Amino acid sequence: MTNRERALAALNHEQPDRTPYSISFTQPAHAKLAAYYGDPGFEDHLENCLVSIAPEPEHAWTEVEPDIWQDSFGVRWDRSVDKDIGVVCNCSITPDTVDDYVWPDPDDPARYLGVERLAAAEPDALIVGSIGFSLFERAWTLAGMETILMAMVANKPFINRLLDHIVALNLRLVENLCRYDIDAIYFGDDWGSQQGVLMGEDLWREFIKPRLRVMYGAVKAHGKFVFQHSCGKVDSLFPDLIECGLDVFNPFQPEVIDVFEIKRRYGDRLSFHGGISTQRTLPYADPDEVRVQVRELDRAHPSARRQRAGQPDGRVAGQRADLDHLPRATQPQQERHEARLLLG
Repeated sequence: MTNRERALAALNHEQPDRTPYSISFTQPAHAKLAAYYGDPGFEDHLENCLVSIAPEPEHAWTEVEPDIWQDSFGVRWDRSVDKDIGVVCNCSITPDTVDDYVWPDPDDPARYLGVERLAAAEPDALIVGSIGFSLFERAWTLAGMETILMAMVANKPFINRLLDHIVALNLRLVENLCRYDIDAIYFGDDWGSQQGVLMGEDLWREFIKPRLRVMYGAVKAHGKFVFQHSCGKVDSLFPDLIECGLDVFNPFQPEVIDVFEIKRRYGDRLSFHGGISTQRTLPYADPDEVRVQVRELDRAHPSARRQRAGQPDGRVAGQRADLDHLPRATQPQQERHEARLLLG
């Protein structure tokens, strides 16, 4: 099987010949591994089963002050510490200006120049269009976290208007992305802390869920898969996400979610993209511990080589397989051992 075929098999409840995977790195982790291997282009040898691209113009981000970067929404990010994302340090929208704000143009052809190039360059990978900060996160980065959370209780007209503007933008992005030869759309939107859903389940269902249903429906209308990212303990929302049409959840965070129990409960309806601890195992464990954790996941989940060999075909074919993803890591030895195990 090709890497793309492996990923598609996993998403279609079929058994791949081995677990499909993707491994990506923050800037500090990438620098450490490049130095470790003596090769800044080491990622070219990973043969990831899925690759993603965001619909942004080439120069969407500009450094307006030292370590202050501005995105296409006018949001400014202080990257003096976190070089990958940063911390929002301005306010772009208020309740009084929400209807006057000028949104970025989702139909700008410059946004999609890289999509066609990526699809041509990666014919054997699953191609995923990535819309980050897709709803709640886009709202709070524009207006402020406290403002958004308070508005969910005290200023519902404002939060509804703002979220509707964001959805309208996302629907155009989805429509344009799906004109290209891609397989899925990934929505990034953190709803959780380590303890639970940030705004609470009731407010999530009032403000977020109906809009997810619309966005997921737009993707499904084009015959594409839907990926959703949310850090934190949000497994209580899985039945809602399945109802809305979700196919893949990321990052399947073992620090706050029992990945084995959740796989047992929802694995026939969801694929899980993740499962390796990036808060404990990869930063702090030794290579032997990394090896043990990867193999435990490999044995426990139906896509694993060992379980596939030992289970009747009907049982395996009826369950979702997993995608292993390493979003953030720090120690090159740990990352190298995980990559070796996944590559088999």
